[in-house]
Amino acid sequence: MTRPSCIRHWQDIQRSDDCRYPGSCENLSIGSPFGRAFGLQRLGIHHELLPPGRRSSWPHAEKTEEEFVYVLEGTPDVWLDGVLHRLRPGDAVGFVPGNGMAHCFINNTQHDVRLLVVGEHERPDNRLYYPCHPARNAAIGEHLWHDVPPRPLGPHDGLPDALRDSDGPF
Repeated sequence: MTRPSCIRHWQDIQRSDDCRYPGSCENLSIGSPFGRAFGLQRLGIHHELLPPGRRSSWPHAEKTEEEFVYVLEGTPDVWLDGVLHRLRPGDAVGFVPGNGMAHCFINNTQHDVRLLVVGEHERPDNRLYYPCHPARNAAIGEHLWHDVPPRPLGPHDGLPDALRDSDGPF
């Protein structure tokens, strides 16, 4: 019997391994967009595969989008305002919109990390701020969060160890 279209496996909807920011050659996580595959209108749900030495995104804060990330496999670090916190399977992180907390997930291990990411789907009122990437802030135009609440940043630069140790551009 054929499975109905409301049942999907993450590997069947996984995108190609070419997710990068414009002008960057850094590969980020590999997404499987469940929300899009199911035609969901309000929820963005992704399975994210984070290979060793990669990060989910550049550190960023969001003005109006709520996010929830659950660690399925592996031990990633979550970068919160310049400080790393090691996670393990079963840990979850919730991001409240509007407080300016910048974040990303980094895999500094030798094993794959798998994350379940849930957020709001394409909010037109959402704005972003990249505390470590002034050029990205300049490039996103009307999507820049101009009045982000100031937050002190810790010492970590937001880069995976493997990327920091390489000579390549990112």
